[in-house]
Amino acid sequence: MLLYLLVSISILLTRTSQAASCLSFLESDNNCLHLGENSTIFGYGSSLEIDNQYDFIIIGSGSAGSVIASRLSEIPEWNILLIEYGEKPTVLNEIPITAPIYQVAGDYNWNYLMEKQDNFCLAMEDQLCAWPRGKALGGSTVLNYMIYTRGHADEYNKWGVESPGWSYKDVLPYFLKSENCRLETECSDPYHASGGLLSVEHPYHSELTDRFIAAGKELGFEEVDYNSHQIMGFSKIQATHKLGRRQSSATAFLNSALKRENLKILENTKVTKVLIDPTTKTAYGVEMMRNGQTFSVNASKEVILSAGVLNSPQLLMLSGIGPRDHLSELGIRPIIEDLPVGQKLYDHIAFAGMLFLINKQIEPRSLFYHPSSLLDWLFRGKGFWTSLGGIEALAYLSTKNETVPDIELLLNGIGSLQFDRGIFSRPELRITHKLYNEYFKPIENQDVFSIMPMLLHPRSVGSLKLRSKNPDDPPLCYGNYLTDVNKEDLGVLIKSIRIMEKLVDSESFKELEARVYDKGLPGCEHFVFDSDSYWECAIRHLGVTLHHQISTCKMGNGTDAVVDNELKVKGVKNLRVADTSVIPMTLSAHTSAPTMMIGEKAADILKNQYGII
Repeated sequence: MLLYLLVSISILLTRTSQAASCLSFLESDNNCLHLGENSTIFGYGSSLEIDNQYDFIIIGSGSAGSVIASRLSEIPEWNILLIEYGEKPTVLNEIPITAPIYQVAGDYNWNYLMEKQDNFCLAMEDQLCAWPRGKALGGSTVLNYMIYTRGHADEYNKWGVESPGWSYKDVLPYFLKSENCRLETECSDPYHASGGLLSVEHPYHSELTDRFIAAGKELGFEEVDYNSHQIMGFSKIQATHKLGRRQSSATAFLNSALKRENLKILENTKVTKVLIDPTTKTAYGVEMMRNGQTFSVNASKEVILSAGVLNSPQLLMLSGIGPRDHLSELGIRPIIEDLPVGQKLYDHIAFAGMLFLINKQIEPRSLFYHPSSLLDWLFRGKGFWTSLGGIEALAYLSTKNETVPDIELLLNGIGSLQFDRGIFSRPELRITHKLYNEYFKPIENQDVFSIMPMLLHPRSVGSLKLRSKNPDDPPLCYGNYLTDVNKEDLGVLIKSIRIMEKLVDSESFKELEARVYDKGLPGCEHFVFDSDSYWECAIRHLGVTLHHQISTCKMGNGTDAVVDNELKVKGVKNLRVADTSVIPMTLSAHTSAPTMMIGEKAADILKNQYGII
């Protein structure tokens, strides 16, 4: 039923976009790009003529790449080539409630897997966790849950100590430059701005959000705007929405630039190597494959890698930049520069098994199927379908009573995997059929909500290597989750579970008769339910990534750094990395917003270097 409904909607919206240049309920021409004649604007296809040389070549159209392409193309005398392996997503991608679908349906995901790790991902098929990354115009912003969070000021100030120019006062203007605030209350705050290309709105929330925030107040926490000076506390979600529709980095930043003749966007093209002169160590172009043919294009000024946290380090190593021993072992020649590419990787992990049953029926389960929900979204950009896959609210807390949070709680008002009966959400996380049927299926017809704790500052460190020197082979991704010697990461997650239990035991949830789902998780039945040992077992089974990997091309001035504070690859000329991979330390943020900030700042760094500003 669900799949049939979504396919029908996709057909309806596609026909609507073909028939009308702009629907009357939208505010302006800029707001109807997704439904009007410009909905095919990225479809350049095989007829696109490519020159032999550009001033700048940008690899990847994700959170940073789209921003950089847009901002650099503001300079008419510069010619920009943006290369993307994927293509534009369908109109259905704009419906926020469908967020889980695109990680398992269509061809918009690289479908990377983490290498098998002992005692983790125990509930997953073959004990392999999914590491989804976007392969489309907009990169991972076509797959993500659209949560807009920036992080704590103290974290950026720490970043700026080693890398001047990246403290909070330096980066805040770039967050504001991007933002077009459409929030209900906070837009007058000095920490928000209007007029940018990236729309930020409040999505749908149910009464559970109000109860969640009220419960936080009962425990002594404040209701805050987590993108202001006060991050600690409880908040409604802020989302990269425009009129209730997903706004990917491509729709936000590239739509306004597409009429510029100096910007070319090449879809369905895979970059296989950065071309670097081994004598001068100067990048001068890229090698790429399109329609089964290999060819190269030159860059007169610079090559900019914005291929993402997994693909940027992969391309550097394939191009001869990386750990010497690793590259030599694979027979990669010549080795241009010995750098610690991929040797450090941090990630935010979360626990997907904290479910709560309630006796009072709540709205979401029935709203999804009600025709009024579709019409409300289609004609007003409002209602349940603007929900971020069910995520409604969050809280930033410290389990150690410190001023910087170490945990984020995410409220999912529609429950968990059981909401869509496991059609998309189960394969999204690679949960086994056996575990789903035993644990989630029994509550498919009950009212459920969940709270997911996300570990913000893990002590455990992962890594990335090449599988081979074949660019078609996916990289080897090692999460190394919960491997810190003192088990601090596990301790923070268990403490967060105790906080969640107190929240749901508050007066705010009493009317709902909320209670923890106490069915023993398969594989953990031999532990006493609700003991620390039980929760450790459950976390090792249903611990998941929230797709926030960072640091594989770490910024800094130490021996563990790959790029400097101007994003230049150390020891190599005319080559920069600008994406999530350069973030040097964990942030109290979902990574899309900080990476767009990196794109904004990178564009100004380039303009400054070449005398434009």
